[in-house]
Amino acid sequence: MDRGGAETMMMNYLRHMDRSKVTYDFLVNRTYKAAYEDEIEKLGGRIYRMCPMYPQYFGRYKKEFRAFLKKHPEYRIIHSNLEERSYFGLREAAKAGVPVRIAHAHNRPVGFDVKSVFREYFRMRLPRYVTHMFACGEEAGDWLFGRRNRDRVIQQRNAIDTAQYRYDPAVAAEVRAEFGTADGTFVLGHVGRFFPQKNHEFLIDIFAALHAIRPDSELWLVGGGELNDELKNKIREKVAALGLGDAVRFLGVRSDVNRIMQGMDAFVLPSLFEGLPVTMIEAQSSGLPCTISDRVPIQCDVTGNVQVVALDAAPEEWAKRILAQAESYYGGNDVAAAEGGAAYAVKREQGPELVTKAGFDIVANAEWLQRFYLDELAKAEAAGRAMEHVGTSSQ
Repeated sequence: MDRGGAETMMMNYLRHMDRSKVTYDFLVNRTYKAAYEDEIEKLGGRIYRMCPMYPQYFGRYKKEFRAFLKKHPEYRIIHSNLEERSYFGLREAAKAGVPVRIAHAHNRPVGFDVKSVFREYFRMRLPRYVTHMFACGEEAGDWLFGRRNRDRVIQQRNAIDTAQYRYDPAVAAEVRAEFGTADGTFVLGHVGRFFPQKNHEFLIDIFAALHAIRPDSELWLVGGGELNDELKNKIREKVAALGLGDAVRFLGVRSDVNRIMQGMDAFVLPSLFEGLPVTMIEAQSSGLPCTISDRVPIQCDVTGNVQVVALDAAPEEWAKRILAQAESYYGGNDVAAAEGGAAYAVKREQGPELVTKAGFDIVANAEWLQRFYLDELAKAEAAGRAMEHVGTSSQ
């Protein structure tokens, strides 16, 4: 439960539900205390721990999960966010008679590596053990459940509290002053964990090209990495080697992404693959013009303020497109001159309304999910009682 996309999505829903009717307890696969755990407990949730889900632990995981369900028969709904690895837990849950078993697709892996063999094996066997299929977007659902099951997949939106992301010039100035960013500096932002999927190495190449065109620019990188920060450290070394140390800011894991985005001028996501990233909904709610790779589902454009650039395009092409989009978006040839002006603010302030209109505000979505849990459990339990009655009558 660190500050990743799926984790943030679950927390957004938890915060906005009637917790006298529905709450979340979390079964996690890490021994360390993660970023959201204190808040989970304050909101009435409990946290249980099990072994990691690495191949060498698969057998142990199944035994531990089986024992967990036997010890906790009170859990009648399991909402699994483990992609293809949901197979393990939901298979055991089906055997134990848990009536509502949800598998949730958050990503759309591409390419082939050793992990792909396991992924394919488990995702092909997953559907028979689920009662409900959720996905953040169509492409993620097609990957995890197969197109043959498209009619069964429920699109659960990666909704956010849009009001928290409304642009405020005073907050923007405060954030920039905090980071020592000079007035008129063009700030390109990125939010994402330092995992290969997010393509940070290419992102640095893009910024190097952009910085060559516009020296008064900065790149803000929000996000943590692996426990040993191997990739993050590699990116730091690359930044230093390119002489960009003063222009690239590693902001780490933040609890105030909504505030940090106020200080950005544009947002970029050159990922190798995605589902439907929460961070794109956040960026658009902040009123930022966004540039994504052609590997990111176009469904994440909910405001019309997102442009797509081919992943195989040169960094220089990315840089030119990002700057041109920003100038066009803010209505002038100089973004720096527009900053702080009325037109700039008006453009940014439109974000929450556009995202809400697209159906991604958390209030309505949390109400929907709460009703879904309660209604589906009631249906499943009624069906179970009917089957018991039939069995009794036939004896």
